[in-house]
Amino acid sequence: MSNSREGIGMTSARTRDRLVQRLKDQGICSCQVLDQIRNVPRHLFVDEALASRAYEDTALPIGFGQTISQPFIVARMTEALLAGFKGKSILEIGTGCGYQTAVLAPFIKKIYTVERIPELLKKTRKRLESLDIYNIQFRPGDGWEGWQKYSPYDGIIVTAAASMMPEKLLQQLAPNGRLIIPVGSKGQQELQMVINHHDRFEQVSLGPVSFVPLVKGR
Repeated sequence: MSNSREGIGMTSARTRDRLVQRLKDQGICSCQVLDQIRNVPRHLFVDEALASRAYEDTALPIGFGQTISQPFIVARMTEALLAGFKGKSILEIGTGCGYQTAVLAPFIKKIYTVERIPELLKKTRKRLESLDIYNIQFRPGDGWEGWQKYSPYDGIIVTAAASMMPEKLLQQLAPNGRLIIPVGSKGQQELQMVINHHDRFEQVSLGPVSFVPLVKGR
């Protein structure tokens, strides 16, 4: 780690506290989620040139045409996924820089994560290992296909916007499991929570969002 990043890490406690307070003010209620947002060193998940902005509640570019989601959205999706969660495994679609993965890691026994950009996945794997996060299994691949091998999953979280609800992800969701996914086109995306009630899927809107698109294939 560079000296400038060490400095950010050492002096960011008040900045992190302010971020957590903003998330509380916006309606995030889970103390566990808020503590994890405070604890994860977000400045390590962005380019050094942007590290001073890491604890702003905003999305930032991470290269490859991708972004790190704003902390509020990460907290919102995490809180929705974990509400009443009693399972062991989740599937994450869109590993990205690994920030959402790191926020989820303490709460889940095993995370299976899929990223379509191998170069990004390689960097993220090293980053998470450097933070002693090892309960993750990585795979380069098409997020629309999910990861059939380890299904069904007790939860699925998607960090890019699908143009429509991916049927294969619904098929890989365990009974009583939750799928958290942004759906829609640019400017008209909605965060959806889908709960598998054995015989039917309940769909709940969690509000408007703005994500990069979930791209098919490599």
